[in-house]
Amino acid sequence: MTDDVIDDRALVARAAGGSEQAFRELYRAYVRPVYWVAFGLVGDAADAEDVAQETFVVAWRKIPSLRLEGTSLLPWLATVCRLQAQNRLRARRRHGSHAELDEQIPAVVDVEAQVVQAQTVAAIIAAVDRLSELDREIFRLCAAEGYGYEAAAATLGVSHGTVRNRLSRIRSRVRATAMETETP
Repeated sequence: MTDDVIDDRALVARAAGGSEQAFRELYRAYVRPVYWVAFGLVGDAADAEDVAQETFVVAWRKIPSLRLEGTSLLPWLATVCRLQAQNRLRARRRHGSHAELDEQIPAVVDVEAQVVQAQTVAAIIAAVDRLSELDREIFRLCAAEGYGYEAAAATLGVSHGTVRNRLSRIRSRVRATAMETETP
């Protein structure tokens, strides 16, 4: 995360007043961390996407009555996400799949760990955003979409070696960024 601490209180207040733009800003800021919280709870990418979306639907409905305690909306969103994940896992159990997972959802979300994880995700996103356009595309194709070096090289019109070398440097930078946010 950047040195600037993001204070969500103003955005929450505007969203509570009906500002869709303010809510979109909150969504953009937190959809990825909420997705990763959901994925950690349900263990399935498709279900995690659904849980993240359901979390923001609930947030939109409840934000007018929300009184934000700190400067970040993430702890509240993590709690809503946990509840939505429990609902998703109960639905799985009713349909006869993954029944044992419902008991694995923690009763209490470790908010500090979630905030650190969100800060790490935000730092990684910021590091990727600072890359050149070609490097961002290489990262997107190889790291996010699972392309091999050859397929990424063909898509981008560069050599296999270019993709391999740049991706190695990108991964080193991203790894260093992640490690910086996790150390006290």
